[in-house]
Amino acid sequence: MTAPNVPLAKTVAPSDTSTSIVIDGSGPQIRCGRARLMTYSDILYDTPTSGGKPVPLKLDIQMPASTGNKPLVVYISGGGFLRNDKAANLPRRKYVAEQGYVVASIEYRTVTNAATYRDSIADVKSAIRYLRAHADRYDIAAGQVALWGESAGGYLAAMAGVTNGVEHFENSGNPSQSSTVQAVIDEFGPSDISKIASDYDIAAQEINYTAANWLAQFVFGPRTTMSVKDDPAAMAPANPLSYVSASSPPFVLLHGSADQLVSPSQTLMLHNALRARGVDSIRYVVEGANHGDLTFLGIDPGNVKQWSSQQVMDRITGFLSKRLG
Repeated sequence: MTAPNVPLAKTVAPSDTSTSIVIDGSGPQIRCGRARLMTYSDILYDTPTSGGKPVPLKLDIQMPASTGNKPLVVYISGGGFLRNDKAANLPRRKYVAEQGYVVASIEYRTVTNAATYRDSIADVKSAIRYLRAHADRYDIAAGQVALWGESAGGYLAAMAGVTNGVEHFENSGNPSQSSTVQAVIDEFGPSDISKIASDYDIAAQEINYTAANWLAQFVFGPRTTMSVKDDPAAMAPANPLSYVSASSPPFVLLHGSADQLVSPSQTLMLHNALRARGVDSIRYVVEGANHGDLTFLGIDPGNVKQWSSQQVMDRITGFLSKRLG
């Protein structure tokens, strides 16, 4: 997670990799600039209300300058459910766009807006519907849509994917459009938030499971006095495993074996649940990798290099090519 008051776990227990593929993320870094892109910035896609205040939500688009409709990839940045930055990871987004995709990076409501997971998921779905409504303007092939999220964004991508067609998570924007997606990329996202620190030392678990902390507020709302450990039944609606079915879209999940902010077992649980229902899911464990770009915590930016390696990014673009064309 990317909450500023959350210490990194001191120990990370090894997780089962028997159903996953282990890679090391070494080798050349991705290179951008091989195809000409067009950029659209600060596109207002919705203005929902949270905490009694309107929250304008915007998105940015990178897309090939070539003609013809292209599959859409909706990128959801992390931020610990406390913040998000649609400008994040621009080189990786550009790299995907250069492979022939319209890549839209979106804002969504967070705990700082008094929002809960339902609001954040509704925002993701609203962005999808907006982009489908404007498919002609941005050369989008409206029937070919993938979600790509990192950390908190990975959680939202997973939740939005497995709740295809669930009205409870929809809002009123562009009601004539579908929010259904055809594929999901989940990079080191939580799944069962009540076990988010299960691979960690006691000190890290105590911080993550404190009553009324940011995680509890994200699930139960800003006035909660509960911990995410207090009521498993109440936590179930916030868990993507509760919605997995045979009709869930195909997934690719990636997690660093040395992730100090979201337990590696989080993506493993979701991966195994998808496979148990017959859903096409593949999980990569990046050996020795931490939690993406940790520069916001003052950590050496070298930690991000595995995630921007050709080896890792080719897993993502290969999945998109297989699922979206």
